[in-house]
Amino acid sequence: MKRLLYVIKFLPLFVLLLPNTAALAQGTLTGVIKNGKGEAVPRATVAIRGTTVSVSADDNGAFSINARQEPPFYIRVSSVGYTPQDFQVLKLQDTPLELVLVENALLDQIVVTSRRRAEVLQDVPIPISVVSGAQIEQSGAFNVNRLKEVVPSLQLYTSNPRNTGINVRGIGSPFGLTNDGLDPGVGFYVDGVYYARPAAATFDFIDVERVEVLRGPQGTLFGKNTAAGAINITTRKASFIPDADFETSFGNYGYIQAKASVTGPLSKKFAGRLSFSGTQRNGLVENVRTGRATNDINNLGVRGQLLFKPSENTAITLAGDASDQKPDGYAQVVAGVVTTLRPAYRQFNAIIADLNYTLPSLNAFDRKIDHDTPWRSGNQLGGVSLNVDSKIGFGTLTSTTAWRYWNWDPSNDRDFTGLQALAKSQNPAEHRSWSQEVRYAGELSSRLSGVVGVFYFDQEVKIHGTEESGSAQWRFSQSSTSALWKTPGLFEGYGIYTEASIKSKSAAVFANLDWQIFEGFHVLPGVRFNYDKKDVVYDRVAKGGLQTTDAALIALKNGVYSSQSYAADADENNFTYQLTLAYKPTGRINAFATYSTSYKPVGVNVAGLPTVNGAAATDLAVIKPEDTKHYELGVKTTPADNLTFNVTFHNSDIKNYQTNVQSAELGVNRGYIANAEKVNVKGVELDANIRGGQHFSFFGAGAYTDAKYVRFTNAPLPLEETGLANSSNVQIAFKDISGGVLPGVSKWAGSLGGEFSAAAKFVSHGSKFFFAADGSFRSHFSSSPSPSKYLNIDGYTLVNARTGFRATSGLSAFIWSRNLFDKNYFEQLLPAGGNAGHYAGVLGDQRTFGVTLHYSF
Repeated sequence: MKRLLYVIKFLPLFVLLLPNTAALAQGTLTGVIKNGKGEAVPRATVAIRGTTVSVSADDNGAFSINARQEPPFYIRVSSVGYTPQDFQVLKLQDTPLELVLVENALLDQIVVTSRRRAEVLQDVPIPISVVSGAQIEQSGAFNVNRLKEVVPSLQLYTSNPRNTGINVRGIGSPFGLTNDGLDPGVGFYVDGVYYARPAAATFDFIDVERVEVLRGPQGTLFGKNTAAGAINITTRKASFIPDADFETSFGNYGYIQAKASVTGPLSKKFAGRLSFSGTQRNGLVENVRTGRATNDINNLGVRGQLLFKPSENTAITLAGDASDQKPDGYAQVVAGVVTTLRPAYRQFNAIIADLNYTLPSLNAFDRKIDHDTPWRSGNQLGGVSLNVDSKIGFGTLTSTTAWRYWNWDPSNDRDFTGLQALAKSQNPAEHRSWSQEVRYAGELSSRLSGVVGVFYFDQEVKIHGTEESGSAQWRFSQSSTSALWKTPGLFEGYGIYTEASIKSKSAAVFANLDWQIFEGFHVLPGVRFNYDKKDVVYDRVAKGGLQTTDAALIALKNGVYSSQSYAADADENNFTYQLTLAYKPTGRINAFATYSTSYKPVGVNVAGLPTVNGAAATDLAVIKPEDTKHYELGVKTTPADNLTFNVTFHNSDIKNYQTNVQSAELGVNRGYIANAEKVNVKGVELDANIRGGQHFSFFGAGAYTDAKYVRFTNAPLPLEETGLANSSNVQIAFKDISGGVLPGVSKWAGSLGGEFSAAAKFVSHGSKFFFAADGSFRSHFSSSPSPSKYLNIDGYTLVNARTGFRATSGLSAFIWSRNLFDKNYFEQLLPAGGNAGHYAGVLGDQRTFGVTLHYSF
């Protein structure tokens, strides 16, 4: 029975009503709606697709509808708690129809495409978390950044769109400031297209069907190597059956969001889909200098698809998307001041006292700033793709061609004060990439299935950076008691102006097979051969400030900023593999064990290098690739039709871990990347879902993660040790932090949620009232590449809730609140440029609430 329901639910073709299905004369159809147990489904909605004709079944599931047209046509049957299904009527007869709906309660029937073909989630021997489009739509104000509240093993942190890092189990991208010369370790895919930069994480979801979060290396399944995991987003597709959805939300802080999506046939072989999203919200942080609130939201996004079906076996989709984000935002608030090991006159409090300045507040959660440089995060992202799916033999041949762009136009106040210290700090960039993937996936024989493919990726990044001092920079940079530092105009307007480029190429051949040796026992080998090449050109010029020939004054200026220029290139061949053994002794248990090797490509530094004896340390220009050896043991269980419970143990040993380093030098205040000799990450993950009949559903997930530097002897000093010197009074720049914890990783994390729903006849037939709540918890974690006593973020719990009514068609409405109990918490803590001792916080949003109205037909 389950296999039959699975076919009904998930085959892309609609169920065909055979000639012995019936209807009354003159286009009137009668029938009864039942579930998989043969029970009547009361008050289900029955609609003639492409028209406004619809009726509701009675309490016994019976219905009668006048189609007002001759066959063939489609009817759609929907009810809350069931998957909407379409039935094609080819012939009118006089026998009542008996239509079966599939219950959403069959949790083990969730279908994913993580292995590049449609499969039941519980059958896939990979730890995967799935967030449905319905869950996203009903949560209120949801974007990719919110996924970490649902998936405990996912860490996603952003101080602005460029400085966005996505980690799975604590690994993937360096925590903190981003370097464009480093590849993400967590792949980000939308409809099979690889997004090279994680800036997409700050945008709103547009027309999402589901999000799959895969944990662990996936290089033998996806085109671009994914050393730590992958986020696989599937959007709703163009359809030959007309459909439309409209949604608007209103909330506090001036929150307004509008979404719309329309799909339908353009001709017999062409169909289209057009989707739009727009979001605005006022700022959450007050700038007392300007009298305006900052950290607002100003997003626009559009996505279009054109589907061509020349035959039943071939589908060609041309898709395009464009998103534009122009917030006055991503300002960080001074969160504290550390006493460093520098002389007393170089401490932050002494500096601002000499400049007659006081902070607007000593409490970051007063949410007050007085920044004199505007915050801007112009973020444009988009592209086009052509996807061809053609069924050949027992599988599908897929070709995905994509071109993407990302334009980044920022402005930052990186001294985090109202002083003109760093008057300008911005790193505009232009990213252009194109990719080509060809793969064949499917059932190769009765016992053999899998995927084999080739992938090519080409990207160019152009960077136009500006770092410019203001009138107060002399006091922050002052490194001696010489009166020359006070020379008027010496540093004002003095800075570095950078032109840099990175050209990257990557090519790969990959394959992953699933071989059933005997009933229930599967061997799944996978291989990948990859070639990566990167060329970097970096040229920065120090200029401006007081024009002088005085050698002493020139020396002071060069001590703050200096010109750097270098060119470097690197290429790397890499072979990785994985082997999984999976055993299903029954249909309710799927145990698996995986061993895999993986890597992250070679990296290049393009944000300035530290100096040694006044010269750039060019040996740090190229960063070694990561080498990962990973194993995991897991079991997926379905004790009952309405219950799933999964457990996974994982362990990763990483050699030459690519990490972010903060330098005390202003010239590299964005940080640079380096290699830690060895890192180990291990832990346990739990996932559970349960549905209690048609009224209650619950989910829970938990993760214990132990992530440490096994060996890191050349790490940066923590903020409080800035100025450390040896017995000869020579400054020490690095520290052995072997045994220290990785930043951004909570040892304990979890999420828990539930929903109650019941028929809402007082609203309309087929509507359901619901109340839902969910919470997420993360224990404390380090927010510094080197463990610091001060840059640790306390653990926190967030609670969200929503209630209202929903319908499969027509009007749905609900109210929602995020951070219901108004918890104050930090997302990140970041040292200010130059390490004067003060540090800033990226604040989590305070309580937000609103109402959402949704209409579909």
